[in-house]
Amino acid sequence: MAYPASGRDVRPGGAAAILAPIAVGLFLLAALLAAAPALSGGPGRWAALGLLAAIGASSLIVFPLLRRRAPALAAAPDVEALVRALAEPAAIVADDGQIEAANDAWRELVGAQRRLQRTGLAAAPALLLAAAREGHAGDRAEVGGAQRRLEASRLDDGRFLLRLAPDAAPPAPAPAPEQAPSSRPVTRLDLFASAAPFGAALIEGDDLFGGRILEVNGAWAGIAGDANSLGGALGPLITDASRADAERRLAAGSLGPFEVNPAASPERIAHLYAVRQPGRCTAYLVDVTEQKQMQAQLAQSNKMQAIGQLAGGVAHDFNNLLTAILMNLSELETRHPLGDPSFDGLSRIRENALRAAGLVGQLLTFSRKVTVQREALDIGELISNVAVMLRRLLPESVGMDTEYGRNLPQVRADRQQLENAIMNLVVNARDAVRSRGGGQIRVRAARLTEPEAVALGYKGAPMGEMALIEVADDGPGIPPDVLPKIFDPFFTTKAVGEGTGLGLATVYGIVKQSDGWIEPVSNPGEGATFRIFLPVYEPPVLVEPPAPAPPKGRTAARDLSGVGRILFVEDEDAVRRVAARLLRARGYEVIEAADGEEALAIAEANAGQLDLMISDVIMPGLDGPHLLKEARPFLGDAPVMFISGYAEAEFSKVLEGERGVSFLPKPIDIAVLAEKVKQALQGA
Repeated sequence: MAYPASGRDVRPGGAAAILAPIAVGLFLLAALLAAAPALSGGPGRWAALGLLAAIGASSLIVFPLLRRRAPALAAAPDVEALVRALAEPAAIVADDGQIEAANDAWRELVGAQRRLQRTGLAAAPALLLAAAREGHAGDRAEVGGAQRRLEASRLDDGRFLLRLAPDAAPPAPAPAPEQAPSSRPVTRLDLFASAAPFGAALIEGDDLFGGRILEVNGAWAGIAGDANSLGGALGPLITDASRADAERRLAAGSLGPFEVNPAASPERIAHLYAVRQPGRCTAYLVDVTEQKQMQAQLAQSNKMQAIGQLAGGVAHDFNNLLTAILMNLSELETRHPLGDPSFDGLSRIRENALRAAGLVGQLLTFSRKVTVQREALDIGELISNVAVMLRRLLPESVGMDTEYGRNLPQVRADRQQLENAIMNLVVNARDAVRSRGGGQIRVRAARLTEPEAVALGYKGAPMGEMALIEVADDGPGIPPDVLPKIFDPFFTTKAVGEGTGLGLATVYGIVKQSDGWIEPVSNPGEGATFRIFLPVYEPPVLVEPPAPAPPKGRTAARDLSGVGRILFVEDEDAVRRVAARLLRARGYEVIEAADGEEALAIAEANAGQLDLMISDVIMPGLDGPHLLKEARPFLGDAPVMFISGYAEAEFSKVLEGERGVSFLPKPIDIAVLAEKVKQALQGA
């Protein structure tokens, strides 16, 4: 039933009572006028009789309806009028919060607001929801600085009657401890917590971990791991170590988040939040396992990148020192040939220098700054070839099984580097099983779909099908506290003198430089497994057969001794001076420059007169590639040779469009340098 919002008085009396007799009189007059022609007997009597019959039939229908309508109108209650007649503040409110009618007492106390949300009655929306379910609800409310009783009643048409009692009754005292507690909890989780995707639990009392759990939402069991939590306590659902830390922080006044591990799944991580209210606690559990894993991966990636940059910088400086050592050593060897008493000592110096160069190469591999030569490799064939070499490294107490099928994919990687990675993993596995007196090593290759790779531990970017190279052993395994550090350079658990700590670091760099992913899996006492995931390489389909390559026969070299003018640019004095001296000894004219700016000035002063420029790549100020860009107008078509301890790929993009450019990695000796210089001048 709808009530007019204006509150006008609608009754069946008044004007309706006066007009009713007039209407009856007019009806009788119309009947007499219609009967006159019928009684006269004239030609229109049959029409008059029909009209009179119609009027009579209409009266039989209309008058009963009027009699039934009048009592209904008389019984309709005017709720708005009743609200205005109440002495206490009252209002009629729609289900959307619109105030449709209110008395003067309501306006004086609450204000002339059109919507319930603007009245300041915070408890009113919840009361409307409760009244919609129960028909009536009440709560205490503060209005005008005083406590009052706010009551809501549901009307038949879906609207609500709100009333403010003059004075609110004091709160009922809490039941005495000896009284029997109620079977229903006094408070419940709100609607938001009940439907939340994170776990929520209502706990009795002020003890978060010891109080009885009264209610949980639907997501609680999926995180806490115990579907029958009701009646129990939160403490047993959390591992002892994480609960102790949370209790300590809770006692200090913190309300979270506390990082805890569910006892049912200790490997998972959850954030626990606590909300304390008088007589109860509310606990919220948010599963952050995936977030923590991503944070750990990002931190590990940043750490490895920082270590790689440090290793690359150290390797660059070591390469300069080793280049100077090897060049001076070459000069001494020419003065003390085989048979000289000093020759054996010089040979040992060269052997140790080359070992140092190998360590520097491993550092560069880890930092992904080594020059690679990628090619299409069949991993089955690769493991088959490496297995022959690997079995020579294993003692009789250590066996090795290889497992690979026929449908193996190809990968695009540097053959020598990938073989080196597999050998390092097998050597580590050999040392692990040998510590137990012997064991077995398994090397496996397979083609994996993307879901299979993810199930085996792949965490990189999606790449479709992947190639797997797996090296596993049945040794003692890797302790959990050591596992996060195994790829760090110079970290090793071997005894002093038995390892440098660069084996796994080198493997890590090789895999990353090949756009792959390496995942170690180990449980103490159950051995260790290293899985290398590489993207599958699909060779392009050739429409036409490739043209035959030109023969690689070397033409006779021209004698350029004494006529070749070389600009040698190197910021390391020890390298530049000895290299220039040894090149001069071979008949070349060498002009030295200590940096890029000096070399640019020399090139401009000798425009068109230089036959070759040899330059370091990394120099303070103007580096090698940008020096070439600036000096090219003065060099003409003269070839350029770059020497560096970094990878060729580090600067190859800067030299796009340049011709006659070659690269020579450090460390180098004079024999290699002289050969490369002769080839460059010969090609020019």
